[in-house]
Amino acid sequence: MAEAPRDIEALIALMARLPGLGPRSARRAVLHMLRKRDLVMQPLAEALARTAAAARDCAVCGNISTADTCPVCADPARATGEICVVEDVADLWAMERGGAFRGRYHVLGGTLSALDAVGPDDLRIPQLIDRIAAENVREVILALNATVDGQTTAHYIAAALAPTGVAVSSLAQGVPIGGELDYLDDGTIGAALRARRRV
Repeated sequence: MAEAPRDIEALIALMARLPGLGPRSARRAVLHMLRKRDLVMQPLAEALARTAAAARDCAVCGNISTADTCPVCADPARATGEICVVEDVADLWAMERGGAFRGRYHVLGGTLSALDAVGPDDLRIPQLIDRIAAENVREVILALNATVDGQTTAHYIAAALAPTGVAVSSLAQGVPIGGELDYLDDGTIGAALRARRRV
């Protein structure tokens, strides 16, 4: 069986590093791009080069943008006095897709983890505390994952923000819309029961 030239194999190896793509999927993607060089590969290469040169972290919240301040932070209508704290940029983008939150964000860049030696100074927690007074924040919403590390981080942030007097809340956890109890794990059912509200 003939192998692809070395440059193409190198491209396949790079593509295989992307989340959701293994070696076989990467090989199919590269082969598709090669067959459609003008339509797919060339525009993709140009877009990658432009984005690689322009992308940076927002100086305010940590979102990825092509300007020093991302569109969310630059929008005066988003200065609602609410900051939603998320673990990663992917979580911010997920919140924006839902369109339910109209305030501003703060990306931590991870969660506290003793196993991985990630402490408070490794995250953007000090910058969050600085933003409380600077932006006249009334409420901080902790939208962290319902993992041990996520909950540990939430408790740490709540304690760190206590002296500021700002209200701290977290997202409700429980049964998703369209979810069936039989398919949910025990932790989700327990969280839903604790977060119950009057009908």
